[in-house]
Amino acid sequence: MGVLQYTLLYLILLQSCKIIAYKDQEWKKATATHANDTEGSLITEGACGYGDLHRASYGKHSAGLSTILFNRGSTCGACYEIRCVDHILWCVMGSPSVVVTVTDFCAPNYGLSVDYGGWCNFPREHFEMSRAAFAEIAKNKADIVPVQYRRVKCERSGGMRFTMSGSSHFYQVLISNVGLDGEVFAVKVKGSRSGWIPMARNWGQNWHCNFNFQNQPLSFEVTSSSGKTLTSYNVAPANWMFGQTFEGKQFEHE
Repeated sequence: MGVLQYTLLYLILLQSCKIIAYKDQEWKKATATHANDTEGSLITEGACGYGDLHRASYGKHSAGLSTILFNRGSTCGACYEIRCVDHILWCVMGSPSVVVTVTDFCAPNYGLSVDYGGWCNFPREHFEMSRAAFAEIAKNKADIVPVQYRRVKCERSGGMRFTMSGSSHFYQVLISNVGLDGEVFAVKVKGSRSGWIPMARNWGQNWHCNFNFQNQPLSFEVTSSSGKTLTSYNVAPANWMFGQTFEGKQFEHE
């Protein structure tokens, strides 16, 4: 067997191991608090750039992650199953779980100890959940609770969404409502007068490139964190405008 064949076999086995490990992921320990939703931090803002989370379909089931889990925004859109454990006073009886989508970053506070207010300080693993999601696993009067978490596949309705922004020579797209991994690893865009152009992560799930795509129908190639690639052709028509959102294909469940 030649070098090329060995390389291909290695990549296939590596990908298979990643998928199996992802499906059978064990519970890990962390802590969780809830955000003050009245400020809108988990409803209309967030470090992932989704904007109004109800319109983005993430709604009340959203969470901000500490530095080590947020990983500079690469985990935006990922889904975690969380359950409250080992606290008779604050945990809901039976330890029910809730699935949340990563929409925000829980900033560290190095002026406080990791045990007294600096819950999102590196390298602590912490979830700042929306009040509604937190209430499904613990009592809202609780300050901080011990939890267990694991990555799960994202259940989404409809296709991936592409929201346009930028200017004549700076094109940016926000990608949301991503199924399965939920986590976008790479993006390419193609106009009717261009080849496939790789995009760079600007912030969160906003991807950009320096190119003028105006008056061209646009196609997108999206690669998830597990290596799956999905191509949506002619998602946006030639007369698309900045601020508009278009729907493409969706990753199919295994």
